[in-house]
Amino acid sequence: MAGLNGYALVYSPCLVCKQVIGYNPHLVPSLRVNGVKQPVCRNCLEIANRRREKNGDTPHPIMPGAYEPIREEEL
Repeated sequence: MAGLNGYALVYSPCLVCKQVIGYNPHLVPSLRVNGVKQPVCRNCLEIANRRREKNGDTPHPIMPGAYEPIREEEL
């Protein structure tokens, strides 16, 4: 039907804490494990960023919309 727009949210466990999270697969912070991108939840990334800042390292960015739905045509 014309005019209808769908949205999608990908769900999988956080690489670090294993909690299931919903996210935009194009924007979610992730790390590669055996060549496969694995998502990291906002809480785990914020903890890591506080440690990085304390050590004088640059924090990893969290892109706006990283944990929000994506329009289905963007998948």
